[in-house]
Amino acid sequence: MDVNAFLESVRTERPLVHHLTNWVTISDCAQIVKSLGASPVMAHAVEEVAEMTSLASALVLNIGTLTADFIESMLKAAQAANHRGIPVVLDVCGAGATTFRDRMCQKLINEARIDIIKGNASEIARIAGLDVRTRGVDTAHVATDLRALSVDLARKSSCTVVITGPVDIIADTQRVLAVQNGHAMMAEVVGTGCMAASVIGAFVGASPQDLASAAAAGLCCYGIAGEIAAQESDGPMSFKLNLLDCMHALGAQEIAERQRVEP
Repeated sequence: MDVNAFLESVRTERPLVHHLTNWVTISDCAQIVKSLGASPVMAHAVEEVAEMTSLASALVLNIGTLTADFIESMLKAAQAANHRGIPVVLDVCGAGATTFRDRMCQKLINEARIDIIKGNASEIARIAGLDVRTRGVDTAHVATDLRALSVDLARKSSCTVVITGPVDIIADTQRVLAVQNGHAMMAEVVGTGCMAASVIGAFVGASPQDLASAAAAGLCCYGIAGEIAAQESDGPMSFKLNLLDCMHALGAQEIAERQRVEP
């Protein structure tokens, strides 16, 4: 896979990524998209979400700070994205923690076309129907084959599934990819999971013809930036700043030397 080519597409196309996302991490999501060379917009009002989506190249939904009226806005935005044929990324943040989150995730999946379902292992397992509990928004242990789980959900939902973790798993109805880039420090910073969804949104917005490869390339670049940032950081806060800088400066040579994307 030519990961750098996908990154260059983001920098050349400068996709507009519309977010209805987690209030805890909204600024971080906007900045990571900007650091990539794409453009973020965060419009949540039900009165304008469809119109804003009509301008975008991709839509990212994140249920991290969930309310019933927020779901109404998400659904309206997703349906507008479906009408335009642009990718919709759903980060099922906290699925498996409460019944309300589970129901709202299923509402979005059932009433709009979701192109990419993204979450950690326990979140995706819950969406797939397993009896697991998520610890707030932190992953819990899932005693099952995650690759088989991702393929099964991708086929049932006719979408691409992304399971983030020490090894990121990306599955569509035809294949599975594994991204082994990243650093343990990423798990120590609030918002890195939400930012991963935004990175995916930027990459699929620039390369909508191959969602699985674009998502894998985005997570690879994000993971490489994390590896480089960790070398320059003393703790979580300096790491976060360095991560944004490294994402902005990431180049072809670093990608060629470090990328670990495998079928």
